[in-house]
Amino acid sequence: MTTTPDEPGELHRIAVLGGVYSNAHALAATLDDARARGAEAVFCLGDLGGFGPHPDRVFPLLHAHGVRVIQGNYDLALAQGHDDCGCGYTDPRDNHFARLSYRYTFDRTSRDHRRWLATLPAHRRVRLGDRRLLLCHGSPRQVNEFLWESTTPDGLLGRLLDEARADAILCTHSGLKWHRALPDDRRLVNVGVIGRPENDGTPRVWYALLTAEPRGGLDVELLPVDYDHEAQARDMEAEGLPPEFVETIRTGWWTTCLEVLPARERARGRF
Repeated sequence: MTTTPDEPGELHRIAVLGGVYSNAHALAATLDDARARGAEAVFCLGDLGGFGPHPDRVFPLLHAHGVRVIQGNYDLALAQGHDDCGCGYTDPRDNHFARLSYRYTFDRTSRDHRRWLATLPAHRRVRLGDRRLLLCHGSPRQVNEFLWESTTPDGLLGRLLDEARADAILCTHSGLKWHRALPDDRRLVNVGVIGRPENDGTPRVWYALLTAEPRGGLDVELLPVDYDHEAQARDMEAEGLPPEFVETIRTGWWTTCLEVLPARERARGRF
């Protein structure tokens, strides 16, 4: 994997999304929403497959809209033919569902698309007005590192920003959006994911819109997207994906991948 140089051109408003998870319905709705809000460019922080049905359906949408993609742990695993997704789970139940999802996705992702995944960079650097942004999947130091709001202290954020030589880090992987500004106005933004709900009891998904403000400021909006989640649920059922996955799409509550959640984040959910 490689890190790109600064994106060419001067950008003032960008959309950043994470975790597509084979949800072409949500991807299409998110791209429409971002363009309607005036995004000059759209970035995806990886994990194009997993969880959902028909993984090859997301690639034409990404290409048609010119989305600039970085490599998540799922994309890396698919590209290199690994035995599992490298998601970072330790609980046997979570790993059981992760294995089912990964095998389904690997078998249904074309060789051409897997070769394309291998070309994606691990990070991208973006200039947004006067601000330097580093875009990554899990964290700047590890593709599958979970950065949780409740367990990530300001001191660590400061060190990550120092090492990245950035004014803001944008990441995903955990599936839960959050945004924190340090006293010096440097930021970390977890943009959430669009492939499944946020464990909040609603089927909507989330992405980030960032706008350069006058005098070097940075406006960060975390935006919900409604989409045809019932169509996604029906597609999942038709493909024989686990009922637990379908329940999450319909209800907005996570039924799997729960053991990785810190206590505060897990307490917000139903299970």
